[in-house]
Amino acid sequence: MTGNAVRHFLRDDDLTPAEQAELIDRAIALKQNRFGARPFEGPQAVAIIFDKPTLRTQVSFMAGIAELGGFPFVVDGNLAQIGVRESIADSAKVLTRQVSAIVWRTGAQERIEEMAANSTVPVVNALTDQFHPCQILADLQTIKEHKGSLAGLTFAYLGDAANNMANSYALGMAMAGMHVRIAGPGGHQPAPEIVARATELAAQTGGSVTVTGDGREAAAGADVVVTDTWVSMGMQAEKAQRRGEGNPFASFQVNDAVMAVAQPDAIFLHCLPAYRGFEVSASVIDGSASVVFDEAENRLHAQKALLAFLVEASR
Repeated sequence: MTGNAVRHFLRDDDLTPAEQAELIDRAIALKQNRFGARPFEGPQAVAIIFDKPTLRTQVSFMAGIAELGGFPFVVDGNLAQIGVRESIADSAKVLTRQVSAIVWRTGAQERIEEMAANSTVPVVNALTDQFHPCQILADLQTIKEHKGSLAGLTFAYLGDAANNMANSYALGMAMAGMHVRIAGPGGHQPAPEIVARATELAAQTGGSVTVTGDGREAAAGADVVVTDTWVSMGMQAEKAQRRGEGNPFASFQVNDAVMAVAQPDAIFLHCLPAYRGFEVSASVIDGSASVVFDEAENRLHAQKALLAFLVEASR
């Protein structure tokens, strides 16, 4: 890469509000014209590395890179052992001599930041323990498709508010000018630095950020209601505690009673996989307000728009 500084997408606020809005519109356009951008035509190779399980992310990135004219190939993180068998910096320097972009699903945010610091091609966060910014782009596209706009809408997230989804929702939705409400039990709420950064973004875009311990309060009058699994990847040891007796999230389940206090035309989102009877009732996720499969499809279109943007901006 030469010319402009290489652009990476490691967390939601690596975009400006204007860039985010442009990217969402481009994602909607690419959904209508799937081969309307060909930044990897050649084809150029893109490495997709998975240190954690995946279905939607693998399929959507592989299909998307192919539709952008490129050649996607998956690197098994268990075999590559980046940061174990070889330093992250050395792995980055090897990969960037052979591929045009790197997509990585890994653990600590510091790992992907080190990869990006040593990469001369765009690096994309396909999920870390702290953020899941590609999912938020797909969610924004879905909301805009169903609501017509983003700014001024009220967005409510209920559940484990200390996980990567809650962090990315706080930043990404505030950047879009929404009134963001994050609801979770004590001890499972966003870190102060995330709330502070989201509040700073909301001040720029006309949105707002509220953190509460009352799920019904968060959902009252909301245009969009969202939840996520109570047992995130890497938390299997806590599964019984997070779903069984004494479960701290029990009162944050999104069910018919919660949706009843939201706007009558409110939509429901879930990044999937979902666990009916735990974070969401079957009546909600399988009901008329649910747009979760539009949301899943939009991973493809939003990530294509993102990759095209990063490659073009880095030239």
